[in-house]
Amino acid sequence: MKLIKTTGRAKANAYELLATLERRGAVKTAEVEPVVRKIMRDVQKNGDKALLKYATQFDSLNGPIRVTQEEMLAAWNETSPELKAALQTAAENIRSFAEQQKAEEWMTQNTPGVTVGQIVRPLESVGCYVPGGRFPLPSTLLMTAIPASVAGVKRIVVCSPKPARETLAAAHLAGITEMYRTGGAQAIAALAYGTQTITHVDKIVGPGNLYVTAAKIIASTECGIDMPAGPTEIVVTSEKGNAAGIAADLVAQAEHDPETLAVFVTANEQLARDVVAETKLQAKGNKLAEISLKARGTVFLCGDIEETHTITNRLAPEHLTVDSDKDLKWVINAGSVFIGNYSPQSMGDYISGPNHVLPTGRVGRMRGGLSVNDFLKVITVQNYTRSGLATLAPHAIALAEAEGLIAHANSVRIRRKGGKR
Repeated sequence: MKLIKTTGRAKANAYELLATLERRGAVKTAEVEPVVRKIMRDVQKNGDKALLKYATQFDSLNGPIRVTQEEMLAAWNETSPELKAALQTAAENIRSFAEQQKAEEWMTQNTPGVTVGQIVRPLESVGCYVPGGRFPLPSTLLMTAIPASVAGVKRIVVCSPKPARETLAAAHLAGITEMYRTGGAQAIAALAYGTQTITHVDKIVGPGNLYVTAAKIIASTECGIDMPAGPTEIVVTSEKGNAAGIAADLVAQAEHDPETLAVFVTANEQLARDVVAETKLQAKGNKLAEISLKARGTVFLCGDIEETHTITNRLAPEHLTVDSDKDLKWVINAGSVFIGNYSPQSMGDYISGPNHVLPTGRVGRMRGGLSVNDFLKVITVQNYTRSGLATLAPHAIALAEAEGLIAHANSVRIRRKGGKR
């Protein structure tokens, strides 16, 4: 990791680097967009023929593209008791958290005779993307499928390239009945546009590499998406944390992807230097982490604590670790926050319950992580009595006429008279 001061002669370079990191989402996806568009157009036009071509080329598909429920059950039966227990605990915590997040229905009278409120309905179908490249990610299957199930989604489709036994076992545990061995832009295209084998879905969720992220952005004109959840990001902002623990979190996230953003922000110079040394030591021999930390691992040594807060919020990281719950007051932009020396980010990746599908590329400025509410529609409701309409009708008519929408005003007048012109 490189250490850069934000004060003195290094200030200009520090803020130039910060500006570059702020542009990370748009710059990176733009690099792969032409290739992604070509793949997606092909799948949209040629359906299964194109999907199977790319699944064979990129996903090493050498058999049926659809995973059977018997395969999922067999994978579960072959799973060790220890992993079964871990998956079950994670599933219970994810389900419990999602249940508590769920939006509620309500009705109220804001004016006598005027009832307004909302009803909540699940989406009819969703596609859950589960990466399957470098590592099996059964945790991601649980994080995407279980909130959808809690929401009441009837059709939950999982796409995962080369799904490992652990992922198939998680699919069984989550009650998945429709799963396909395909990934990348071709899987996103199939979910968005549909093919002869895969019927299109209403929304696509889940993390992925730059190709998946770019594909989801393109697909968003056809169906809903959760967010551009690209390569993982970690920021730790601390003045008194444990250097070994901070370094451990930085290395842990860095081993996900060579494009990982790993940043430590502090005004404590000794802690900054200790974290640099610890990170180098702990990353030794972990090739992916070493590549990632060399490319984008950064320590911002700030002039004061207020500057650390400013830089952190500008980065809007996917994962953020802070020293204490008092720090929550200044946190504005982040996907998920971890507090103190005993809250490693890896616990959030697997077992805590809050979702690990989180906004990257500074999307944390606009939204938090995946939740049960991503699978729900909040539909507003309005119900007027005759007296309620009489009370508010003059105001509605005045607004309609001010906008020059005469028919709008007339529709209110006619209803007010009981349907008579």
